[in-house]
Amino acid sequence: MRKILPPWSVLLLHFVASAALASEREKLSVRPILISEHPDDETHRIYVKGQVVTTLRFDRPVEPENTKMIGWEGRLEPLSVVRNKVILEPLHDLNADEAIPLVVRLVDGTEVPFLLRPPGRDEWARTDQQVDIFEDQESHAALRAALTQALKRNGALTEENERYRKEETSEDHALAALLASGAVAQTPFMIADHFSGKDDDAEVDATVFQGKGKAAVVFTVKNLHAENAWSVQRVRLVTKDSSHDRAIAVRATAREITSGGSGRVALVADGSAFVDDGMLTSLWLELYRHDGLRQAFVQLDPALIAR
Repeated sequence: MRKILPPWSVLLLHFVASAALASEREKLSVRPILISEHPDDETHRIYVKGQVVTTLRFDRPVEPENTKMIGWEGRLEPLSVVRNKVILEPLHDLNADEAIPLVVRLVDGTEVPFLLRPPGRDEWARTDQQVDIFEDQESHAALRAALTQALKRNGALTEENERYRKEETSEDHALAALLASGAVAQTPFMIADHFSGKDDDAEVDATVFQGKGKAAVVFTVKNLHAENAWSVQRVRLVTKDSSHDRAIAVRATAREITSGGSGRVALVADGSAFVDDGMLTSLWLELYRHDGLRQAFVQLDPALIAR
């Protein structure tokens, strides 16, 4: 059994976490914005991330001399305009409360205001890599982009609803909910190991459980950040040798842990997850927090399911 977050490995974990973000950056994120003429409509947000290029693509040329950001110095590279495109590149991540105004002037005199913001925590506020902006809402390109976006969201919601339906009747999710609530005595698990560690933003205690045909891990997280909330972005369970993804049930006591607060994240893996090509294998359990960094990892051995 390998320990997570021992003091000597905190820095290594952050280096590994940064590398893990590369695959996320390679996924192209494109979304459309239809410009409304209604004066009460909210200024559109553009979600930017440090050292990731964001391109705003308009349906007509942009005037470079009248396209400006306010208070960008030290936060972004100078913007550049190439015909109908505005190119932005933050030097580093913006703070959660930062908002940088941007006004783009088109050749027809139209001025379009935006706010540059760090990515939000919900699914629709991911980092923007390309934003297609349409002033003519009735154009073929605008209508096609809006339809594509609507179909994508509908498909994602359908998948999410199906996942929730399956989780309602899942034994593993029920066990994870009991573990997260602290009702260990109501589960078939026994403690196999316990260890802890911390970095600048969080202190993590982890308890590994063994059971007949199942294994579990409970993370107790204390948020040490002075301002930002802590939450789980994603969890990965992969085979140690072949890196094949495995299913895992996840339950948490809260969606977010506020500054100074604590919460639990419980995870349950079925014994079938340990089988790879007919052989028992060890698994890596990885916990990624809200900013994409890998907060913790645990090696789970097949012996955990043999009780």
